[in-house]
Amino acid sequence: MKHRTFFWFILPTLSAMILFIALPIVSVFVQSLFVEHEQVLVVSESCGPFGCTPTTSVDTEATAKLQEEQPLGRFNGLGTYTNRSHLAFAEIGEAWANSDSFGDFWAKVYNLPFYSALTFTLAYTFIVTPLVLALGLAIAVGVNNLPRALKGVAIFISLLPFLVTPLVGSLILFWMVDGDGVIGATIQRIFNDPSLSLKASTALTWTMLMVYGVWHTLPFSFITFYAGLQTVPDDTMEAAQIDGATKWQRLIHVIVPHLMPLVSFVTLMLIMDNFRVFEPIVSFKAEAHAQSLSWIIFNDLRESGNPLYASAGATSLITIILALILMSPVLVRTWRDFTRKSH
Repeated sequence: MKHRTFFWFILPTLSAMILFIALPIVSVFVQSLFVEHEQVLVVSESCGPFGCTPTTSVDTEATAKLQEEQPLGRFNGLGTYTNRSHLAFAEIGEAWANSDSFGDFWAKVYNLPFYSALTFTLAYTFIVTPLVLALGLAIAVGVNNLPRALKGVAIFISLLPFLVTPLVGSLILFWMVDGDGVIGATIQRIFNDPSLSLKASTALTWTMLMVYGVWHTLPFSFITFYAGLQTVPDDTMEAAQIDGATKWQRLIHVIVPHLMPLVSFVTLMLIMDNFRVFEPIVSFKAEAHAQSLSWIIFNDLRESGNPLYASAGATSLITIILALILMSPVLVRTWRDFTRKSH
C-alpha cells in the first residue's frame, strides 16, 4: 500500500485518536504541573475564666476564592514528577551515597512507593507477556492439528477464561487460594500447617497474580494465532514436508515467520494490557504485597475528600512513557516491515 493511500485510509482513525487520546493526555500533563491549593487557616483565641486558648479553623471563603482565582491549583512545574512519591531523585541520590552495597541501595529504593510499584509492574509484564505468547502459539498449533470433530470443543474450552469477567475470574481464584478454599486448604494439609497462606507471602502473592494474568489473557493469544494458522499456505507446508522437515522445523522455519506480523500485534496488545495491571490486585486484596502503577493512580484519586489529581496525572504520564519505551522495539520492527513492503 502506498504511503498516500495509507494516510487517507487511517485519517479518520488518526483524527479520533487525536481528539480522544492525544488531547486528554496533553490536558493530564498540564494538570500534573499544578498541585492542590493549601487550605487557608485562621487562628483565633477562645477566652474563658481561666485564660485564652488558640483555635485553628479553615477559612472556607478565602479557600474557595483562591480556588476560583486559580482553578488548576498552585504551579509546581516538574516538582510532582521528582518528589518522593514518584521519581524521587533526591531520595535515590541520598540512598546511593549512604549505601554500602548494591543490595543495600536497592532495598532503600524498593521502599519508595513508585519504584516498588514499578518493580511489580515490570515483573508482571516481562513474565506474563512471553508466557502468553508461547503458550498461546502452542495451544493454537495443538488445536489446529486435532481432528475436525474435536476442534470445536477444544476452541470453546480454550476461550472460556476470556468469557469470564476479569473481576469474577480473579475473585474465584482468590477464594480458591484462601485458607478455606480448595487450593489453600490442600496446601495446608500437604504441609500440615494450618497457618500457611498463599496470601501471606509476597513471592506467592506475585506468583498467584501472574498465574491469573496468564490464565485470563491466554485465549486472546490463542485465538489470534489460530486464525493466523488458517492462512499458512498449504503448498509451502507440503514443500517443507517433502524436503524432509520435521514438525518442529516446519513450526520454526515456516509457521513462525508467517505469523510474525501477528506476533508483533499480540505483543503490543499484551504489553499495553499487562503494564496497566490493576483488577487482580484489587480483587485479591493484594495491596500489602503487590502494587502497580495503575493502583497508585487509583489510590491517589480515591483520597477521601481531597483527590491528588497532580500526583495521579504525573504517574499516568510516566506510565505512558514507560509503556512506549517497552513497545518501541516492536514498533520499530513493525515500521521497518511496513516500509519494506511499501517499496
